[in-house]
Amino acid sequence: MENTITGTEVTPIPQQRGEAGQPSSGNGPGQGRRGSSSMLEAAVAYAEERQWQVFPGTSSETVEGVVRCSCGDPGCPLPGAHPEGPDRAGPATSSGTVARRTWTLRPEAAVLLPTGRDFDVLEVPETAGYLALARLDRLGAEPGAGPVLVAPDRRMRFLVLPGAVARVPRMVRELGWAPEALGLTVTGAGGWIAAPPTRYGARGPVQWVRPPAGRRLPDAAALVPALAYACTRDR
Repeated sequence: MENTITGTEVTPIPQQRGEAGQPSSGNGPGQGRRGSSSMLEAAVAYAEERQWQVFPGTSSETVEGVVRCSCGDPGCPLPGAHPEGPDRAGPATSSGTVARRTWTLRPEAAVLLPTGRDFDVLEVPETAGYLALARLDRLGAEPGAGPVLVAPDRRMRFLVLPGAVARVPRMVRELGWAPEALGLTVTGAGGWIAAPPTRYGARGPVQWVRPPAGRRLPDAAALVPALAYACTRDR
């Protein structure tokens, strides 16, 4: 579930979307050389290559020129990018065979990853995320930022080792910031994220900023100082 932490040295803001250093067009699942691949290929890759659990979500469809979510809600805030039912995490699998069968039957379904088992997620505003990445890159700490993705809602999501939800608010307080002052959200057990190449309807796809290939999941403690500082700079 989510725990919201609603939130000197100057760090330059890296170049934004469409410029050097922005969402990778590299070899992350769901992001081939042209920046896209099928949902089926991505779901199978997450299960087989990363051993991450995956489950299908809704899909988006165009009706009379308007992109709408298969959930039937004309005002859906996440068209084609959320679970189908009230069970937020849905029934998930880490079997490539099961994933292939599932997305063969539903090729347009969103690729969703449950949080709390394979990883937790630290989420910040997109601009703060790029500030934090610049800071982490300059410091050169290992294992680095780990896998990072950005979504059309202008939020950046950092994948970290499970167990972050209970620890991050205390970490922020120990750094001298009031937890409610930052726009940092932590998602763990019972939550989920949309993974590339899932699309938020007409708003565009989720994209890897740092693809997971070859990247270890960091502990939240390695990222929180840079993320918290970046959130204060982004206000």
